[in-house]
Amino acid sequence: LLQAEYVAPQGELEQQIAALWQQMLGCERIGRTDDFFELGGHSLLATQVISRVRQVLGFDVALRTLFEHSRLADFVATLDALKRIDEPALVAVERGVPLPLSYAQERQWFLWQLDPQSSAYHLPAALRLRGPLDVPALQRSFDALVARHEPLRTRFVQVDAHVRQVIDPAAPLPIDFEVLAHVADRTAQIQASVAAESSRLFALDQGPLLRVKLLRLAEDDHVLVLTQHHIVSDGWSMQVMIDELIRRYGAGISAQELVLPELPIQYADFAQWQRQWLEAGERERQLRYWLEQLGGEQPTLQLPTDRAHPAQRSFHGARRDVALDAGLTRGLLQLARECGVTPFMLLLASFQALLHRYSGQDDIRVGVPVANRNRLETEGLIGFFVNTLVLKAQVSGRQAFTALLEQVRQATLQAHAHQDLPFEQLVEALQPGRNLGRSPLFQVLFNYQAQTRDGQGLQPLPHLQVEALQWDTHTAQFDLSLEVFEREEGIAASLTFATDVFEAHTIEQMLGHWQNLLRAIVERPQQRVGELPLLDASEQQANLQ
Repeated sequence: LLQAEYVAPQGELEQQIAALWQQMLGCERIGRTDDFFELGGHSLLATQVISRVRQVLGFDVALRTLFEHSRLADFVATLDALKRIDEPALVAVERGVPLPLSYAQERQWFLWQLDPQSSAYHLPAALRLRGPLDVPALQRSFDALVARHEPLRTRFVQVDAHVRQVIDPAAPLPIDFEVLAHVADRTAQIQASVAAESSRLFALDQGPLLRVKLLRLAEDDHVLVLTQHHIVSDGWSMQVMIDELIRRYGAGISAQELVLPELPIQYADFAQWQRQWLEAGERERQLRYWLEQLGGEQPTLQLPTDRAHPAQRSFHGARRDVALDAGLTRGLLQLARECGVTPFMLLLASFQALLHRYSGQDDIRVGVPVANRNRLETEGLIGFFVNTLVLKAQVSGRQAFTALLEQVRQATLQAHAHQDLPFEQLVEALQPGRNLGRSPLFQVLFNYQAQTRDGQGLQPLPHLQVEALQWDTHTAQFDLSLEVFEREEGIAASLTFATDVFEAHTIEQMLGHWQNLLRAIVERPQQRVGELPLLDASEQQANLQ
């Protein structure tokens, strides 16, 4: 972390914002000249800062304000000119009336009805538990978790022409048990069991839409498999659930009471609020922006594939992983600081440059998921909040990479200022040609996960080692999904691909080309996009023969 010479905050507002930055960035103190992003801030933390400034202080401040005025004194100076927030309150609604779905849930219901035999929208997670496991304490932890979070006991029913949420009373959550016989290849056995469990189907009109299975490997060795349907959860929610589960279990076996802050609202309240807010005019404002950006022809990304696209997607997929070396990681992070962008923006621009080089197309559109938790009340909730943005870049082989990077920076900031429009409504407004073989509006996804503030993963437990378990994915919602992870040891990435159209060796070659492109960007960021080398020395030699 880079911290300038300390200059104490001046005035009450600077002190309030400094205290907020300290909390979010994990710094002991923040001075007037300190820069939010140089201290380790990233897009997600910036969003959380903005949500707190909006709710606690009442300022109608945009995310791009923090990007453009990232030093403490400069950021605070912009607040005086801003108006106070004027929008409907996010409050609990009556539970004795029919509860509508959110827009994202409506699309999930529609997709499920189209193909109830698909597991493409399951959200699985697995934890390896080594040490003595108190199963009754684990059961009590799950029961308390389900009682606290309504989506974990929500199902969906058709009432006349409408689908409604039904929140069932709290009840014990069944835990399925399976004893795995000892075999020589334990890893393959575990992966197969996790994959089989995570692909078992849900019926959305029957609850619960959370399934728990405990695989017993030995008396002191277990794998806990959690599977949810996307209609009630997302990646952030899964982390909320796992963190709370571990805290409850730890308190239970230590005979301590776990006191958690009350949840002022639940996901059903957000769904109701979202409809009221968007229908009051916000939908039209945000839709105008997206129609201006994406309206007209909706191009399909034409990547060279090993097989033609099928008439209908099977969602079968696989994944390949790569770790960037320490030198390349340092170079990328340093370049991002020098260019005034986040690592997300830099790596997204590199990916769009790669897609341009592979396809020969100038209009490159990539889907980007956003947490869509812009209000403080939503941060501790479980539910389907995540939204998808379509980020467009107009890429030319003749432009400098730094010019593309600035274009991506501006597009990202504008997109975040209009991130609340549900993706489903954008699809409806743009009306792309119906094609069951490809996803609408974009065919490639990019996601970036920044390092957590404390750099830690799961919370430790006495006498029990908890470790997140990784396994080979067998589903792919898009042609390609590049997911980048910022870790203490460096940047890692995984590329998930549709096995309907790509072979593994093609994806491995693509990952190699991406790394070569990244090295060239670090060495000469002003180089033209069309001249950035993709081939390594052996490929260049093979081409000369």
